[in-house]
Amino acid sequence: MTSDIGEVRPQGLLLTLFGGHVLGRGVRVATGSVLEVLSRVGVAEPAARSTLARMAEHGLLKRHRHGRKVYLGLTPRSREILNDGEVRIWRIGVMDDRWDGTWTLLGFTVPESQRSQRHLLRSRLMWAGFGSLQGGLWIAPSPVDTDTLLEGIEAAEHVKVFQARALAPTDVRDLVESAWDLEALAKHYHRFIERWSPDTDAADPLARQLLLTAEWLHLLRKDPRLPIRHLPDDWPAERAQRLFRRLHAELEPRARAVAFEVLDTTPEADEGDH
Repeated sequence: MTSDIGEVRPQGLLLTLFGGHVLGRGVRVATGSVLEVLSRVGVAEPAARSTLARMAEHGLLKRHRHGRKVYLGLTPRSREILNDGEVRIWRIGVMDDRWDGTWTLLGFTVPESQRSQRHLLRSRLMWAGFGSLQGGLWIAPSPVDTDTLLEGIEAAEHVKVFQARALAPTDVRDLVESAWDLEALAKHYHRFIERWSPDTDAADPLARQLLLTAEWLHLLRKDPRLPIRHLPDDWPAERAQRLFRRLHAELEPRARAVAFEVLDTTPEADEGDH
């Protein structure tokens, strides 16, 4: 099985590596061994080093020199992102069968002078699963923590948030289809199933698991987890999730063994750091 690395950026693979093999272990990992792992999934060293530098610059990684080596540690921001990924993958899942009919509505009109803030707001909304209904009106099919969503956005003063229920003559299926591109999302799930269904014995279980998990999380972040009652009967998300979880479980012990051999780690509290 050859996965198209174009589906996932190097930063996504790095976050998957740190989430699966660094988060919660109380360690830092040597830059050289991180580069070795990325080479296994087809990321060239210049691209890997550039991505690591950007992540450090953006507060996602912190460098620590220990002797001749540089070790990379997680930051509060990267831990937050990785924990969010864990929740999305293992706790939330892809299907919402407990929806009570409540919609979160968020409206805004951001001045042209704050165009960059408008772009940031839209990006946050899509990340949180909102769909654009019309103009500056966005909707999400559940209560949303908008305080966290709008944190750090200057344009938040232009935002108004409500919770509501759809009433007749609103056709909720039409509403869903107009706010989200269900056809495109279904294609992503079908592509994932086609790519990962061939049952192959991985020569490099760590590389295969990283690609699998990074691609799955990339797909989950596109999925707003719409109410199951308003999705097509043949919706492929649950079938894709079963495939992901089965493959991940099969790869886990061998991938962890390889990571233990390849990753050069040091305890976070090592007094030799400076």
